[in-house]
Amino acid sequence: MRLRRRLLAAASTLLVGLGSSVALAAPAHAVGPALLPVTVTNTTGRADAVHLYVIGTQLATGRLGYVTAAGAFVPWTGGQIPPAPAPDAAIPGPGNGGSTTIQFPRGFSGRVYFALGQKLKFFLTPDGLVQPAPWAAGDANRDILFDWSEFTYNDSGLWLNSSQVDMFAVPHAVTVTGASGVTRRTGDVVTNGRNAVIDGIRAQPGWANTVHTRSDGTVLRVLAPGKAAGAGLLSPTYLDSYIAAAWNAYTTRTLTVVPFVNQPTVRYYGRTSGNTMTFTNGSGQVVASFNRPSSASVWGCDGDLPAPNDQVVGPISRTLCAALNRGTLGTVDTQPSTDAAAFYRNTPTNQYARLIHANMADGKAYAFAFDDVGGFESLVHDGDPRAAGLVLSPFGAGATSTPTALVSSLNNKCIDVPSANFVDRAALQMWTCNNTNAQQWTFAGTALRSQNNKCMDVDGGSTANGATVQLYTCNGTGAQQFTLSPAGDLVNLQANKCVDIKDRNANDGARLQLWDCSGIASQKWRKG
Repeated sequence: MRLRRRLLAAASTLLVGLGSSVALAAPAHAVGPALLPVTVTNTTGRADAVHLYVIGTQLATGRLGYVTAAGAFVPWTGGQIPPAPAPDAAIPGPGNGGSTTIQFPRGFSGRVYFALGQKLKFFLTPDGLVQPAPWAAGDANRDILFDWSEFTYNDSGLWLNSSQVDMFAVPHAVTVTGASGVTRRTGDVVTNGRNAVIDGIRAQPGWANTVHTRSDGTVLRVLAPGKAAGAGLLSPTYLDSYIAAAWNAYTTRTLTVVPFVNQPTVRYYGRTSGNTMTFTNGSGQVVASFNRPSSASVWGCDGDLPAPNDQVVGPISRTLCAALNRGTLGTVDTQPSTDAAAFYRNTPTNQYARLIHANMADGKAYAFAFDDVGGFESLVHDGDPRAAGLVLSPFGAGATSTPTALVSSLNNKCIDVPSANFVDRAALQMWTCNNTNAQQWTFAGTALRSQNNKCMDVDGGSTANGATVQLYTCNGTGAQQFTLSPAGDLVNLQANKCVDIKDRNANDGARLQLWDCSGIASQKWRKG
């Protein structure tokens, strides 16, 4: 089963179906309990009070409402124009280091909101609920730190995912434990991952305004590109040049779409004429056509890329949308592509999705509406669940680590400041590890500080292959923002390129450079 994220258009959008269009599987033989215990754990490191909300749709009746801590469904009543405040549906959540258990009633689909510091403000009209939409000017929840997960719990089991389709705000993991006792978990950010996403976005030309900071200095959220462009915070044509090039690639060759993993013989073939891409089946019959999409259509996976809940047009559309968001359309002619190393290599690219995936411990996220294509979504499912969980992740604000060496997988040597001469523009090198201050580095947010408090830096802020990696006075620019991925890639967030040993030289004195990440040993690092 796949969950399609339907994005809320603006603050006045009414809740109809609450967020997800869910293709429900046939009932399994085993059925989970009538009330499923869900433990919310707070590891944010923040002192804010936490307020929880379980809001959505009772599947049997289609009624909209909320769920109490004990799992009782309460339908919304009343509502008016202009919208009136909804009843307080908040459930007291856990303080830092604590946990709170709530209940999901079977036969319910919706969202779990978690707000830190202040309660959310919900409103009712005669037709339904107005949800928080902090990307809209004047939204009552714009200055509240909050986020949500989405779920469906029915006779076929539990589907629970972390969602970043609209924004990235409070990173959180989701878990489910089945009757077998096996627990599945996803959605964890890497150490200091929240800061790495925020700093990485700020480092991208044209993206800084998508980060919203409260007057007290708290970074509340990064808006997804569709929401940011709609609010005038990102160019509305940002992706257009790439879309045009990818679309036009199929005027001279054929795009093959294989939308179903379990049906590899079901294939559709696309060719472009003018601005229209037309798809045929194996018999040559025309089955679908799409106009060249705008940036907005790609960000939202809608508009020029409509995805009806059918077995032909919808699957082709979601495959196209995933390929355009990941930057593989036009270079990979059989889609969907599942080689994550090839994602987000185009210019311009979806920096939001790139940075979120790069800072997830397992690489999985829901950074755009059809991020589930190819299995890259942060979703857990069990057909016979017994418990579930939400873990609010550490923020890492101002986090600094213990000094450490950075050791190469190529030669087991360490990144070194030559002759311990901590001057600006000292070109960093490899040297036999010796535990001196010249080889000790401290992760401070997304900066790598030397022992004299200068920073690892890319000469001139270059993003080109071969750019020198050096030491320089810390200045907070994109040239000094690095993250060490779980795979051992030391990546400059501005360039999306790896720190690499020049010419794969295994000797003392080998210099460092930026280069396209390729997974080779000269680009692999570990703390030592």
